[in-house]
Amino acid sequence: MKQKKVPLRKCVASQEMMPKKELIRIVRTPAGEVVIDLTGKKSGRGAYICGKLECFKLAQKTKALDRALKVPVSQEIYEQLARDFISVEEQFLAAKEASDDE
Repeated sequence: MKQKKVPLRKCVASQEMMPKKELIRIVRTPAGEVVIDLTGKKSGRGAYICGKLECFKLAQKTKALDRALKVPVSQEIYEQLARDFISVEEQFLAAKEASDDE
């Protein structure tokens, strides 16, 4: 049986290519809001960050999200994303472990 091709994406912070399922997508919606997209299916311009808090902090420091989403991301949005990221990180890691078991 032929193996299925695994889609790869690049983390905007670490510049490391990883399988799409191991990354968290942050999307700028057509309405202009910046949110975390766990499903990977929301419409809008997306940027990927590996599921580590260090990568998120690095992306914030280097303004990698601003460049990837092509819109200036305000400090309030970064703070909101940081809170969301911490809560989402646990869900993301649990889902990743569940998919690894299969």
